[in-house]
Amino acid sequence: MSIEFGEVLDGGADINEEHDGLTLLHHAIDVEIDSHTQTGEPLHVDVTAYLLARGADPKRPSEGGCGVTAEQMAFASRHWLASALFEGWAKAAAPRCS
Repeated sequence: MSIEFGEVLDGGADINEEHDGLTLLHHAIDVEIDSHTQTGEPLHVDVTAYLLARGADPKRPSEGGCGVTAEQMAFASRHWLASALFEGWAKAAAPRCS
């Protein structure tokens, strides 16, 4: 029996919980950039986008608040798709004054 990722999140899992000092969003950035680097296949951002849509915080530091954010990690690793996604997310989340 397979449990879908979305089912785990729907079941109340904390999307920003850390495992080995990194959140799911940090791990997604790492896997996406490693996959691209190791295979030469096009860079993907699908897992990162899904986690962001589900409420993952790209500005949450790793290592219990003492490390880098997923946003910083994406920039440092040259994951330009994730960086662009986070930039758009920040603009959409910014308060709008009339």
